[in-house]
Order: sequence, then structure tokens, then C-alpha cells
Amino acid sequence: MLKTYTYPRYEYRKPPEIGQAADPGKTRRVPLVVVGAGPVGLAAALDGAQRGLPVIVLDEDNTVSIGSRGVCYAKRAIEIFDRLGRGHDHGASAADGGLGQRIVDKGVTWNVGRTFHGEREVFSFNLLPESGHRRPGMVNLQQYWLEQYLVERAEQQPGVELRWLNKVVQVTPEERAGERFVTLQVETADGTYKLQADWLVVADGARSGIRRQLGLDIEGKVFQDRFLIADIVLERELFPADRTERRFWFEPTFFGGQSALMHREADNVWRIDFQLGWDVDPEEEKKPEKVIPRVRAALDGQGFKDVAFELEWASVYAFQCRRMKNFRHGRVLFVGDAAHQVSPFGARGANSGVQDTDNLMWKLALVSKGLAPEALLDTYDSERTEAADENILNSTRATDFMTPKTKVSKLFRQAVLSLADETPCGRALVNSGRLSVPTLHRDSPLSTPDSEPFGGWMAPGAPADDAPWPPSQGGGRSGDRSDERGRAWLLDHLGDGFVLMLFRDEPTAGERAAVGQLAALPVPVRTLLVSPTGAAAERYDARAGTCYLMRPDQIVAARWRSLDAAAVQLALERAVGHGLVQAFRRPATTQRGTEAA
Repeated sequence: MLKTYTYPRYEYRKPPEIGQAADPGKTRRVPLVVVGAGPVGLAAALDGAQRGLPVIVLDEDNTVSIGSRGVCYAKRAIEIFDRLGRGHDHGASAADGGLGQRIVDKGVTWNVGRTFHGEREVFSFNLLPESGHRRPGMVNLQQYWLEQYLVERAEQQPGVELRWLNKVVQVTPEERAGERFVTLQVETADGTYKLQADWLVVADGARSGIRRQLGLDIEGKVFQDRFLIADIVLERELFPADRTERRFWFEPTFFGGQSALMHREADNVWRIDFQLGWDVDPEEEKKPEKVIPRVRAALDGQGFKDVAFELEWASVYAFQCRRMKNFRHGRVLFVGDAAHQVSPFGARGANSGVQDTDNLMWKLALVSKGLAPEALLDTYDSERTEAADENILNSTRATDFMTPKTKVSKLFRQAVLSLADETPCGRALVNSGRLSVPTLHRDSPLSTPDSEPFGGWMAPGAPADDAPWPPSQGGGRSGDRSDERGRAWLLDHLGDGFVLMLFRDEPTAGERAAVGQLAALPVPVRTLLVSPTGAAAERYDARAGTCYLMRPDQIVAARWRSLDAAAVQLALERAVGHGLVQAFRRPATTQRGTEAA
């Protein structure tokens, strides 16, 4: 029981399959099953249902996560939650009280982080140094609140069926009469039943039972260091709301360990992390009589001796940087911690998992509807393993800097920290956890390379930058321009399909003809008129006539200085996977690999 949160208990309902005949020919077949009702699994379910894939979500528990767990959600993840909260309403505003807005309203927004060596501040950073963005660099919110909001959204979403206290005990990929599917055996209080799924998305966490049962590999490194998380409830605010910030210490004077971290969550809960070292007893270290004196010393060391607190939750964890070799195994697709794990410093866990589903579900929907070849799903594997490698690299570098194990690395860190307040080059080398940013898929086979010079970073493979929405003089959506007037932000209008952003106030006759040709394609392309002046044009290096083809996950697929319908059609065919050679596909394998606990 937490002081600031009451855990919901979701209702178990007897599955309709219980008691049905065991004849395999009568096993119910469904388009999509998601295993795991954490943030990543629920994001996958919402996205799939909004794209027309009915989904059953199976979870062996009947509540949200115990303890605050993940707390930091980056700007890109909040933008994805905005879309999942809107459904297919291209143009819903922040005033609609949607999923993203609920998270922002409940959570603690921040952009500034400060890093100290002892009592000396060595540098600070700003995650969002420029204005004109709807969402902040980071929102802190305890994971149980996020999961609750996602469950409530899923309960409202047609096409999502939540099954609580349904434990998957066996997964069997099968092929019968030329059809491939996955058979699941599920245990409940009322007995066992089977389901057949065209596709299975596995989001059952770092200790994935499905991954183990299939004998699949996960490789990487478990760092020999442990950290204590202490969530405390303070009797009063420490800082004004406009000074919310992340504080990190190397060798803090209030604690004998190598590092500590402190930042605020919702409901005036604060998280403090203490680096303990490897040779400690995790169960002993999280006892209140061990945790409370450390917290008291941390508060006293910052001048808050008069602030009382209560211990809300404590846990001890070790850093891990690991991933599966492949995230796709035939009709079984792994997402989130089931596929990859990184240290919590940097907020790369849930954020990267939500981006996994953002990358996967539009591809899965197109393949399921016969609008794209199955090879398109191999680009989920290639793009998201690239992102995992980037996250693991940054997380490993941060961990090595924070927990140096050799004499040379300790000397290097001391030299860097000594230089940090004197030179910019020293500050650039300080690593207290590079924070989550989206991966730029520069070499994606789905992207069409530039044929003309562009400035800025909105190149093919980059996630869309948001901007205030000054609608063009002609409005927004081609053919229904009045529907787009008066809305607030660019990403609201991109929605979740293929979009041609045309930077024009009014299209020319030739552009109107090209738009008409694109509207008749099997995979629809919606045209969005954007003003050729203003923040959006500046961020996209656009002038009158510039156009961008955006993927359904709001990643740039291609861009041109002028609209040519044939060029757009070729880029679209590339973006949906037509022309991907068979050699590109990584082999689906269920060979047993080595796996750490």
C-alpha cells in the first residue's frame, strides 16, 4: 500500500474459450494477441486497434506495476501517447484531455538537469533549449499512473479486449495447410484454453517467459554494481514549480557511494538513487532502517533539514545492457524489455519500448491487410535493433563513467570532473546518463535518399519535429481544408497514416493534379498543406513547393523541392517494403541460445 496511490484491481472474466472442444480445428483464431499489459504492451494494443487490428491483451496479473519503476517519459514518447489518445482524429487539440495531456497534467515536466561533483556544480543541460514545442523534454510520472491511464484508454478503445489473470504457459509457432500462425495455451482460474493468433506481440518484460520458452537468445552485459531506489513523500515542496530539475552527484558529500540522483515525481513524491556497489545484500539494503538514514542525509546535505518525509517504496537493481539478436521470429514479434534492456539512467527503457510499438504496428497493419509484403516486418527488426544498439552504447558509456572499475578509468573520470567547470571540452565528457532521444534511421531501406540539397536534421529516417500550427492560407487537408483551421500543433495533423506535407498556401494546378493521383493509390496518402513561412518551414528547411512524405510513425520517408506524383509513388512503394530483396530478411530461428537470468 502506497501513501499516494491506491492500486486498482481489474476484473477477471471467464474467457469464452473455456470448455470448448479440444479439437485444433475448432480453436478460435484471432488477428492479434499482445502478451503483457505494461506500458509497451498497452501501447501496442491501442495502436493495433486504431489501425483496424482487433487485439486480445493477456496479462497474468490484475493490477498495474508495483512501485513507481519507470518514471521519466521523453518528449517523443509523449508525442506518441498524444496520437494513441486521439485515434484517427487528425487534428485533435491539446484541449481534448487526451492520453498525452493526462500524462503531462499529472506528471512533473522538466527540461533542466544539473550535475555536481561533491558540492560543486560542474555543468547543466537543457533538453529543450528552443521554444515552440508542444511537449517538454521530459515528464516524470510513476509507472503505475501511466499504466492506469493506458488501461482506461484501452477500455474505451473499440477492438481491444483486456484479459486479466490470463497466464500464457506455452507458445507454439505453427504452419498448417500453407497458413502460418501462433498457438497459445493460457491458464486461468477456470481452466486452460487455447488461442490461435495470426500475429503475437510479446511485451512480457525483461524476464520474458515466452522468450525463454522458445529458447531465444538475449546477449549483453550485467554490470557488477547495484543501485538503491528510494521513493519518498515530502511534507512540502522543495522548489518552486518553475525550478523543477534533475540533480545528479558524483561523489556526493552526503553519501559515501560514487553517485546519487534526485528528481521529483507526481504527488510530491521524490526519487533518490544511491549507488551501493556490488558487494551488498539487496534485501538488507532496501530495509527502511537502512534507507531512511541515507535519505535524511541527502536532504540535510542540500539544506532541507526541516523537511520531513515518509518512505513510499524502495528497491535495489543492477545495470543491464542486453538485447535479443533478432526482434522478429516469424509471426512472433518482441518489443520493449522483452527484446532489450538498458540501465535506467538515461530514461531509455519504456521510452524505447513505446517507440518499438510505434515502429511496428503500422507495418503489421499494412501486412495484415495485404497492402505490404511481409518483408516489411523485417525492417521493424533492422530499425529497432539499430535503436537498441544505440541505446545500449550510450547506456554502457554512462555506466562505465559512473561506475569505473579500473584504475585508469577512475583516473580518467577524476580528470574529466576536475576540468568540467573550467573548459567546454571537459563538460562534454561528463556522462551522468545521456537522456533518451529518438534514433535517426539514416540508412533505413524504407527511406528515399535526398536528390536535392536540404539543410537541418529533418532528413529521411528522422522523426518529425513538432511546431506551432499556423495553417496555410488555404487551410490544411486537401479537399477538406476548413477542417484543419485553428488547430494548435503540426504533429496533431500528421496523424497515423502516410501524409504528403506540401508547403503551400494554395496548391498550383499541377500540384492539385498530382494530389489527385496520390489519392487513388492502394495505400492512401493524405495531403496536408503547411504554411511555407513560420517555425515548421524553418525546421523542415522548406520553401514554397517543398514537400515531405511522412511515414505512419511520423518519420520522414522522402522529401523534394517540388511535387512530382511519380516520385512520391516510388517513394511510397519503397516505404511500404516493395522491392525489398529476400536477402534482406534475417532468418527466423528458434534455436536455443545462451541466456542470463
